[in-house]
Amino acid sequence: MGAGPRAWLAEGIGTFALVAVGTGAIVVDDLTGGALSHLGVALAFGVVVGAMIYAVGDVSGAHLNPAVTIAAWLSRRVTSRDVAPFIAAQLAGALIASVGLRALFAEHETLGATLPSAGALPSFAIEVVISFLLVFVILTVTRRTAETAAFSGVAIGATVFLCALVAGPLCGASMNPARSLAPAVVSGHFAGLWIYLLAPIGGAVLAVAGCRAVRDPGCCT
Repeated sequence: MGAGPRAWLAEGIGTFALVAVGTGAIVVDDLTGGALSHLGVALAFGVVVGAMIYAVGDVSGAHLNPAVTIAAWLSRRVTSRDVAPFIAAQLAGALIASVGLRALFAEHETLGATLPSAGALPSFAIEVVISFLLVFVILTVTRRTAETAAFSGVAIGATVFLCALVAGPLCGASMNPARSLAPAVVSGHFAGLWIYLLAPIGGAVLAVAGCRAVRDPGCCT
């Protein structure tokens, strides 16, 4: 049996929060002349991811990210039946958040869309690497003991924060196709979008292989 509608709704709400808070922080930082700073924006992404893991992780696993859902499917942690509903819910939540930001901040041009400042190929490579790191952490910390798993939100949120802090100025540090697709669609800025659709999935697939290589047999199969 699959996870069911409650889990799908949880994914939509969690991804809505991620995009609303994360890209909202970018918009606010731009409109206030850097009041939040790059550090603040990276922290916003990391904290909201950690918060949503604790809020809905016991309902859906708190993937909040199509790349994570694909990795969970490859590692047999979600059923094939749930892949499409999970991703649809994530995309819907992200789009609703971006539409809301457009309504609130009509004057902002990009709504926090990810842009490849370092160039297409370097940005693609960076996105693959940081997506690998994020999904590797997710896969490993969520299959530990109950005591260790209790800190999974901290570990995963911290990874999002660090990746966004270091890679954000270069490639946008998306690590999440839904996070990038929604503001691109609503704002009409599609430059380099293929990077943020393909690179996180590529990194996620590599992370499954990495998890299988370092964890006990059966962890990701």
